Amino acid sequence: MDELKMQAESKLAEEVLNDFLNRQEERRFLERGWQLNMNFVCGNQYFDIDSSGEIYEESKKFYWQNRRVFNHIATTVETRCSKLGRIRPALSVRAASEEESDRHSASLASAILSAVAGDCDLDGVISDATVWSETCGTAFYKIIWDGRSGCAVGVTDDGQKLTEGGVKVAAVPPFEIYPFSLSEQSLSAQPSIIHAQALPVRDIYTAYGVKIEGVDIEDIAYSRRDMRASKAVKHGYGLLIERYERPTEDRPCGRLTVVAGGKVLYDGELPYINGDGGERTYPFVKQTALPLAGSFFGTSVVDRLIPLQRAYNAVKNRKHEFLNRISMGTVAVEDGSVDTDELAEDGLTPGKIIVYRQGGRPPEMLTLGSVPSEFAAEEENLVKEFSKVSGTGDITDNADGFAGVTSATGLQLIMEQDEERMEFSCQQIKRALKAVGRQQLRLYRQFASDVRLVKFVNSDDALSLFYFKGSDIASDDVSLATDGEANMSPAQRRTFIYDVIDRGLLADADGKLGVSAKNKVLELLGFKALAGGRDLGELHRSRAGQENVRLRKQSVEVKSYDDHDTHVAEHTAFLLSEEISPETEKRICAHIDMHKKLKEDANG
Repeated sequence: MDELKMQAESKLAEEVLNDFLNRQEERRFLERGWQLNMNFVCGNQYFDIDSSGEIYEESKKFYWQNRRVFNHIATTVETRCSKLGRIRPALSVRAASEEESDRHSASLASAILSAVAGDCDLDGVISDATVWSETCGTAFYKIIWDGRSGCAVGVTDDGQKLTEGGVKVAAVPPFEIYPFSLSEQSLSAQPSIIHAQALPVRDIYTAYGVKIEGVDIEDIAYSRRDMRASKAVKHGYGLLIERYERPTEDRPCGRLTVVAGGKVLYDGELPYINGDGGERTYPFVKQTALPLAGSFFGTSVVDRLIPLQRAYNAVKNRKHEFLNRISMGTVAVEDGSVDTDELAEDGLTPGKIIVYRQGGRPPEMLTLGSVPSEFAAEEENLVKEFSKVSGTGDITDNADGFAGVTSATGLQLIMEQDEERMEFSCQQIKRALKAVGRQQLRLYRQFASDVRLVKFVNSDDALSLFYFKGSDIASDDVSLATDGEANMSPAQRRTFIYDVIDRGLLADADGKLGVSAKNKVLELLGFKALAGGRDLGELHRSRAGQENVRLRKQSVEVKSYDDHDTHVAEHTAFLLSEEISPETEKRICAHIDMHKKLKEDANG
C-alpha cells in the first residue's frame, strides 16, 4: 500500500513538473522581453532579441564607433514610480448597513487593515510591486496566513514557540507566476496558476518538514558592470512549485499541489477562504502598469521607450563622433611623403616638426565644417517624445501649445490633462489595493478564531488597543479613504485646502473653524506637529457611541460633564437606525430622559 502511494505521489510530482516546464516554454518570449526591459533600465542598452528568442549583444560595425549610453529610460521609470508613490490612501471598510453594530464592525475592520499595513510594511511591498509592474508590465501580491508571526501564545512540548499567526503580504515578480492561459486576461478566470520560486532547501524544510537535495542555480544580477547582466551560481537551492486549481464541481474547494525535489510536499484543497461569497480562490492579486487586451500579462512603458532610447543613443553617439572629427581633425597626406606610423601615433601636436619628402605635399587638415543642425533638432524631438510616450512630461514641455492661455482656470485644466496620462496606471494600483485589503480581512475572519489584541495608530496619532475575533468582521467592502486627493501634488493639495476654507465648507454652525478641522488642515499642509487641542465634540460623540453598545445589555450612568445635547442626538439616532429589543429601547429612553433632566437642572 505504501509503495502504491509512493508511486502515485511520484507520478503527481512528475505531472506537476512537466506542467510547469510546458508553461515555461510557452512564456519564453515574454520573459526575454522582460529581461530586455530590465537591461535597458539598468543601462545595458546594446542588447536585442534574435529570432530564436534569445538575448544577444549587438556588435560594433566599426571599431572606432562610440557606444555610450544616455539613459533616459531609468529616469522616466523613476519619475513614474515617484508619481505613483503618492497613491497611499488609507484602506477603510464601508458598513453593511446603518445599524450601530455594522458601523462598529466596519470601524473594527478598518482598524485591522491599518494595523496589518504597519505590520506587513505594506507601503514597501506596494513600492516593490510598482517597480516590477513599471519595468515588466505586471506584478503580483501574494496574501497568505503566516502561522509563525504574531504574538507568542505558548510553548509546545518540544520547546517550540507557539504564535497566534497573522497576514503576510509579499510582492511577487512576474517571472514566478505561470498562468494556464496567456490569453485569459482575468486572474480569477484562470483554471490554474503556478507559482514557482527557487528557495534554499532549509527554508523548504522549515515550511513543509521535508528534506530535499539542493541543486545549483544560476542567479542573474542586472547592473552596469561590463554592460551586461552578471551571473553567479548559488548552491543548496530547490525549485518549489505551487500549483493552484480553482474550485470545480468535482473539487468544490479547489486544489493546491506543492512539489519540490521530485517530492509532493502538499496535496489538498485550497487553504484560504478568500473569495467572494465564502469561496476559496487564488491568494494572488494582479497589478498591471498598462493592461493589454487579450493578454494575461500587461505591457510596460519601457516597451514603448526602447525604440526611442535606441534612436537617442545613436544620435548622441554620431554627434559626438562628428565633434571628435572636427576637434581632433582628419589629416590628408600624400602617399610616401611622411612617416604615417608616427603621424598616426602622435597626430599633429602643437609645435610638431613635420619632415616630408622633398617635392611632396605637406600634410593638411581637412575642413569638415560644423555639426549639422539636424542633430540638435532630432535630439530635442526625441527628448520630447520620451515625455509624451511615458506620460511624465512637465507642463513646460508643451509651452508653445498654450502660449495664449492666461487664465488660472485654463492653466489648471492643461495641468490636469497632463496628469491624466498617468491616471490609467493609478487606477490599476487602486484596484489592486482594494483587492489586497479584502483578502486580508477574509483571512482574519477565517483564522482569528480566538480573541487577539491589535495595536494601531488612530487619527490622533495615539496608540489604540482593542480585542477582536474573526467573527467580529462582518463586512469586507473595502474602499479607499481620501481617494480624490491621492494623485495631488503638495502644491495642488495646499491650493485645494485654501479654496475649501475660503468657501466656508469647513466652518461650523457659528461660521468658525473648529478644533478638529484646524488640526486636520495643519496635518494636510504638512505641519501636524503644530496641531494642538482636542475636539470635545468628537470625543463626546465617540463616548455616546460606546454607551450605545453598552446599553444593549445594561444601564449606563449619565455623567455631569457629558455634553447632553450631543449625547441625546447620538442616542436618538441609535434608536432610529437600530433594530433593538423592547428592554434595550426602554433603557435608552430612560438614559435620554436622565440627560434632559440633568441639562434642565444645570440651566436652573
